Amino acid sequence: MLTLGSIAKQWIVPGWRLGWIAMIDPSGVLKKSGIAECLQDYLEYSANPATIIQGAVPHLLEKTSKDFFSNINNILKEAIEAFYTKVQEIPCLTCPYKPEGAMCVMIKLNLSFLEGINDDMEFCTKLAHEESVIILPGMIVGLKNWLRVTFAMELAILEEELERIKAFCLRHTISS
Repeated sequence: MLTLGSIAKQWIVPGWRLGWIAMIDPSGVLKKSGIAECLQDYLEYSANPATIIQGAVPHLLEKTSKDFFSNINNILKEAIEAFYTKVQEIPCLTCPYKPEGAMCVMIKLNLSFLEGINDDMEFCTKLAHEESVIILPGMIVGLKNWLRVTFAMELAILEEELERIKAFCLRHTISS
């Protein structure tokens, strides 16, 4: 059995590249299949996390209240609902699946609705310039004309960002 975890995901601190893999292999299945060796090899090539992040770990583990994770889950559920509902109002964006247990989502960008925007990179660049909203173009992760949107933020900020994205898309919608 493998158990994976990360500071970034569990404590909602995107960019903190610190995680763990715990392996329990009483029957030796993972060892015999070579999985254990592959994991060990990976750990030799993986970069070490920043010292400040390593220093924060004891504080996080010792000082996190018992209700922290249930509170975070409730906040994320509320953000997911708000995000998913609002994205449905923007014709050039499609969210094929409502996220379950994530702090970001990939949404499809339909360029046929937009004028003067040729790809996801141009969409994100213009959005940042015109609306001061920064989202990740999908081409960065190999998904051309998709967008990676994070919703791990205060609900009021998320709603404001979604309004700005909607206004941007409406401004760039092809005139009939």
